[in-house]
Amino acid sequence: MTFQITVQPSGRSFTANPDEAILPAAIRQGIGLPYGCKDGACGSCKCKKIEGTVVHGTHQVKALSPEEEAAGFILTCCAVPQTDVLIESRQVTDESAFPIKKMPSRVITLEKKSHDVMVLKLQLPANDTFRYHAGQYVEFILRDGARRSYSMANAPHNGPAVELHIRHMPGGKFTDHVFNAMKEKEILRVEGPYGSFYLRDDSAKPMVLLASGTGFAPIKAVIEQMQHKGITRPATLYWGGRRPSDLYLDDWVQAQLAVMPNLTYVPVISNALPEDNWTGRTGFVHRAVLEDFPDLSGHQVYACGAPIVVDSARAEYSAQAGLPPEEFFADSFTTEADKHKETA
Repeated sequence: MTFQITVQPSGRSFTANPDEAILPAAIRQGIGLPYGCKDGACGSCKCKKIEGTVVHGTHQVKALSPEEEAAGFILTCCAVPQTDVLIESRQVTDESAFPIKKMPSRVITLEKKSHDVMVLKLQLPANDTFRYHAGQYVEFILRDGARRSYSMANAPHNGPAVELHIRHMPGGKFTDHVFNAMKEKEILRVEGPYGSFYLRDDSAKPMVLLASGTGFAPIKAVIEQMQHKGITRPATLYWGGRRPSDLYLDDWVQAQLAVMPNLTYVPVISNALPEDNWTGRTGFVHRAVLEDFPDLSGHQVYACGAPIVVDSARAEYSAQAGLPPEEFFADSFTTEADKHKETA
């Protein structure tokens, strides 16, 4: 027996097998629902259930609160249908559903950009085409079957190599290996692309690009895609870190400003020390956006970074600056314990 899942307002439908959650069923059938971590940690897949009954698997309260669940919201990554279900998800799209592939990759280069950020470049099989949207991510499949997820930091046209930005999380089984033992030519298994964080290029609205730490990686890919496609609508990048060294590709951003007159850059530091001689913006990066854009009703926001930054931005931009919720696109990094991106 299978259950019918229908998505409004698109009217698209697909089926879910017994004991299969809605999101994996959608991915299996090429339906592009929004998602991030796929394990109930980030809340990116949250949507409104209009009709039907589901049972939720394990998830975090920050992703779906009891109050939200009582109001009819579900997490498609862990909501298992018990009946036919009607959901509302405005981000459903055909284009986002590139084929998900599992493939070997070879380490081309390892470049340490700061004391705790490594830029890793991977070579994918020459006889296979890996298609993805700028902003999506891949999962590393470790020897014990564990998975670690990282966003591609380069747009597809800048391939075929894939660039990843990896922050060292001491004690993390993957990042400890990256920083202490990984060598060039090492073979790794990856799977992807995943994620619904990518540039919507069918809009003329000005954009705010919000990044914290290594959440800059998919934002970098989006900027490359904008330049490649000749997208000239205004875009303001806010990149936040604790110390100036956390803005590990500041020189790259400065170089883009010279060739992209539509791009503005606002670096924000929260914990500068006297020896940093920092004279720029300070405080929380998501708050800097509100200081500069008290009215976001006509904007799109693309946010990536620590969950506290993304979640605060999502809530405050809608409540205080009038940003339409459907114009907030996000991918939040969680901790290794959440089995998502170790780049918290």
